[in-house]
Amino acid sequence: MKIEILGMGCQKCNKLAENAKQAVAELGIQAELSKVEDFKEIAKYGVMTTPALVVDGVVKVSGKVPSKDEIIAILKAGN
Repeated sequence: MKIEILGMGCQKCNKLAENAKQAVAELGIQAELSKVEDFKEIAKYGVMTTPALVVDGVVKVSGKVPSKDEIIAILKAGN
């Protein structure tokens, strides 16, 4: 599973990355977690408001910081 955090390194983006990391750890799953801070790369996903959460190439959340539990639900639904 590939999880990407889209954002320019703002506080909300960092919080989303932390929540995603905690969700992955709690689920005990293998996931590649990365941050995408390049505007051109973010634009390729069609995201206009950051932060955004992308799972396996699909934008799941944009413009808000989902909680760890919300991310867990997203990751479980994706399997």
